[in-house]
Amino acid sequence: MSHPATPTRRTDGSYVEPPVEFWSRAFLARVAIGVAVVAFVLASVRIAEVDPAKLVTGLPRLWAWASTAWPPYTGDFDAFVYRALETVAIATVGTTVATLLAFPLSIFIARNMTPSPLLSIPVRAVVNAFRGIDTVVFAILFVAAVGLGPFAGVLGMIVHSLGVIAKLNAEAIETIPPAPLEAAALSGANRTKIVTYAMLPSVLPNLASVSLYVWEANVRTSTILGIVGAGGIGIEIKAAIDLLDFQKLLTLSVIVLVMVSAIDQFSAWLRRRLV
Repeated sequence: MSHPATPTRRTDGSYVEPPVEFWSRAFLARVAIGVAVVAFVLASVRIAEVDPAKLVTGLPRLWAWASTAWPPYTGDFDAFVYRALETVAIATVGTTVATLLAFPLSIFIARNMTPSPLLSIPVRAVVNAFRGIDTVVFAILFVAAVGLGPFAGVLGMIVHSLGVIAKLNAEAIETIPPAPLEAAALSGANRTKIVTYAMLPSVLPNLASVSLYVWEANVRTSTILGIVGAGGIGIEIKAAIDLLDFQKLLTLSVIVLVMVSAIDQFSAWLRRRLV
């Protein structure tokens, strides 16, 4: 006779906890999963060559370098601000174009809206590939194609953001209750009208929120695109690191912190207004 999986209540109001069956299949399965997780983490620590002793011995050297960063360098402040604006521009253009391209794709791959379930499978695979490969990798490829500069960063960001936005939008579309869509279809509306009048009003706040979140993340990502020659403030950061110019690096870090914090706050404010 199997024991109940939840506590039982006596007539006097007290509860009896179910006994633990140490040799049951469910218990052994949980133990095996726990052991596998611990083994995986330990193996990851070894593969990652985690060595706290190196950190302890390296901290004094890091502090010595950091102590040379004050006072911050302000000689090229106007150029640094321009690079920061370039970073925001890369993220803005990349996210905007990706949003426009992702909207029809998200409808096509959403299981409750796709006109062709069979064709949506390879399209979904391509979208997942775009999402799975980082923006920096795409930026490197486009640097080889179009040369150094922010345009390569924009192209790389478009491709990766397209996958992210299309995936998240499709998931939001799939949560729509079927009743409004079915009612619109029964009234004789074509697919365009179903999307415009039945689907879009239900998910538009979520779609806008997704795009704003991706834009916010892209601003942070675009700060490092310059390291691979794809424009933005990362170019200046890489130059400062290569020259061990910690005064300039401090100035650039403060600019990045202020820029990212402002974008995060602005994006969060807009999302609160939309959702």
